[in-house]
Amino acid sequence: MALLQDALRHPSAAAVRPGVASNQRLEFLGDSVLQLIVSEALYREYPEAREGELSRRRASLTKGVFLAELARELGLDRMLELSPAEELSGGRDRLSSLEDSCEALAGAIYLDAGIDAARSAVLAWYGPLARRLHGSEHGDNPKGRLQELVQPAHGNDALHYEVTQIKGQPHDRHFDVHLHLLGKLIGSGTGRSKKEAEENAAHEALRQWKTSAPN
Repeated sequence: MALLQDALRHPSAAAVRPGVASNQRLEFLGDSVLQLIVSEALYREYPEAREGELSRRRASLTKGVFLAELARELGLDRMLELSPAEELSGGRDRLSSLEDSCEALAGAIYLDAGIDAARSAVLAWYGPLARRLHGSEHGDNPKGRLQELVQPAHGNDALHYEVTQIKGQPHDRHFDVHLHLLGKLIGSGTGRSKKEAEENAAHEALRQWKTSAPN
């Protein structure tokens, strides 16, 4: 339990609670755990693939937006321990915080139960690798594609998705989302879930990017 709590504790929370650990050390370890497990799975799944192709596929499954979305699927965004200031600044939806929490959780499972348990957990999170790869490589990940465009110039956390309105009854909800790049509105979207609305906002931003990239 202590390792799980550490894995979900953002550095900002540790900074205001002297004597407790943040998830940074577990993140460091978990990054290597994920790399090993996914590398092994890809090696077995694609026996004809060359080294460069395997490396590209591994990168698409162990970094950035993909890991952040995986963290959301696992509900880690709701369980993160943040400082009040980090919470107010949108830290619960910050790409780097979500990515780090996923890596830290993998590290915690490895330390607590060993590599076999970590492998079982990680492969259960991912499900069929071919389906995951298809989603990341064939246009089903607009947030990831937009992040790849933005990251070289502006870093990991330049994009911010903001839920501006939730409409409808609990069984028929609709979410409105605004997408900002460094404080500038670059897209908006609506969907029956927060994820769908964010993806639609990213689609709109990608369409606009073709003609006029934000400064």
